[in-house]
Amino acid sequence: EVDVNKGYTWSNQAGLDFFGEDVIGKEVAYYFEGEQDMYEVLDPLLHGEEDPIYVRSWQRGRDGKKSLLAWRFRVLKDAAGNVTGAISTARDITERKLAEEAVTRERILSDHIINSLPGIFYMFDDQGKLARWNKKYEEVTGYSHEESFGMHILDFFPEEHKHTITLRVQSVFAEGEAFAEIPLMTKGEEQIPYFFTGRLTVLDGKQYLLGVGIDMTERMRAEKEKDALQAQLLQAQKMESVGRLAGGVAHDFNNMLSAIIGHAELAIMRCTPSEPIHASLKVIEDSAHRSAELTRQLLAFARKQTVAPKVLNINDTIANMLKMLLRLIGEDIDIVWKPEAGLWQVKIDPSQIDQLLANVCINARDAIAGVGKVTIETKNAGFDEADCAVHHGFACGEYVMLAVSDDGCGMSKEVLDHLFEPFFTTKDMGKGTGLGLATVYGIVKQNEGFVNVYSEPDKGTTFKIYLSRFVGEAAAPKVESTMEMPKGCGEMLLLVEDEPVILDVSREMLEQLGYVVLIAGTSGEALRQAKAYAAEIELLITDVVMPEMNGRDLAKLISNIKPGLKCLFISGYTANVIAHHGVLDEGVNFLQKPFSMKDLASKVRQALERE
Repeated sequence: EVDVNKGYTWSNQAGLDFFGEDVIGKEVAYYFEGEQDMYEVLDPLLHGEEDPIYVRSWQRGRDGKKSLLAWRFRVLKDAAGNVTGAISTARDITERKLAEEAVTRERILSDHIINSLPGIFYMFDDQGKLARWNKKYEEVTGYSHEESFGMHILDFFPEEHKHTITLRVQSVFAEGEAFAEIPLMTKGEEQIPYFFTGRLTVLDGKQYLLGVGIDMTERMRAEKEKDALQAQLLQAQKMESVGRLAGGVAHDFNNMLSAIIGHAELAIMRCTPSEPIHASLKVIEDSAHRSAELTRQLLAFARKQTVAPKVLNINDTIANMLKMLLRLIGEDIDIVWKPEAGLWQVKIDPSQIDQLLANVCINARDAIAGVGKVTIETKNAGFDEADCAVHHGFACGEYVMLAVSDDGCGMSKEVLDHLFEPFFTTKDMGKGTGLGLATVYGIVKQNEGFVNVYSEPDKGTTFKIYLSRFVGEAAAPKVESTMEMPKGCGEMLLLVEDEPVILDVSREMLEQLGYVVLIAGTSGEALRQAKAYAAEIELLITDVVMPEMNGRDLAKLISNIKPGLKCLFISGYTANVIAHHGVLDEGVNFLQKPFSMKDLASKVRQALERE
């Protein structure tokens, strides 16, 4: 008890044990340590306040130990109603206080832990109500703290996945854990791919589902990119394998076609157009030339087509082709030509631009039923690493773009996946060889470019071909001879060919053209002929690929016998001995098999007259 002067007048034994026997007579403030002014606490009571007053304060006991006491003060009055003092009771709540502080520290620590998790954290009770979560959960779902509390677990998933989530939740409470890879639905109804864990946890006798969710967006994107790269690698390997096959087939066919074309031409020269055999021979010749075109396309796809690149502005080349393209495409289809001014130069064989444009435009024509439009445009284009990261197959650098767009039927993804494969075609039997776009692919790759195709069914197609920009000075163009069939003047030629049938027909052609021809079926025989007729031989004509020795090495040996001897190489496909990636070495005279008599005449004359 405390009197009106705020001094202790009586205490029970517990109070005497805590404060000491000498507590009686001392003022209240003596034992309170500054948390509150006890005079101010007691003043309302000592002035008649009826309601109890509650105070917590740290106090030092007789043993010097500080304890937290919870006080309850109420007023004391005599029989007449006069205030005589106050009575108080106190409970030691130190242990409870320390326990509360420990719980608070643990709660703060756990909050820090769950908020530092890389994904979302959640805890649902056995009714499926959200009981605890981290800040990441609010950030991802878009629900505020107030909105989140008590939301049901099914509120966070799309309708079509709610049954699966229900089954997973049941598994957690029945078996202890479960996992799910299901889209999380945000407040704005956006669906984000997530991987969820769920484990059974018991707190204060109550069961909870506790787990974390990991955003799978980046992983799925990485997996898609990996799958795309793997598919590209497999496609590249497949195309390379088919290319090797195509190149080998074309080589053998070109040898056979050389004999067929040569003998057909010679036979035609020996009869008049009025003879019945003449028409049959022309059919043989024309069919052989058509077959030669097929092998030429195969070689283009296999990147074994021999080319002589020139520095040019493709705007000029395309402009010269427009009349031919109009005839090729037909009157029902409009051609819109959009060249870019100031177009960069490229280095490419001009005939390859013709091949590219003709094949893509034919494809566009066949995609249009009736009236339509084909747009041809050119542009300068540059790509950096960021562009290439977004567009698979693109390469960094500066390019000239040639684009051909049509408003035809378009193509499905399945067709696009096989678009550049040889002999793949969606056209009716007899309406296409399936080599046109394969040729485009080979030419673009041979020139270290790339091609991008965008198409949708019923919305048309756009081919974008990118050719590397040429930086440097262009050489002056050479003037080609305009003679129809240049003849010889008795010059002696040494002809080397390991295929007897080609050797015979080539010799006969050259003799018809007015040349004296020495023949050799092997490199050894060629060397013997060169030594015997060194003074008279003016030109060596040799096959490139032969069993004993390649044509380039043979030419070097013969040049030791006769320094400065001119040479014309003949081959059914590109060989690295005279070309690299199909591009002829500087100064090399080359004739592609199969060849006509006119081709042979022109190349021989050019080789003889070359400085």
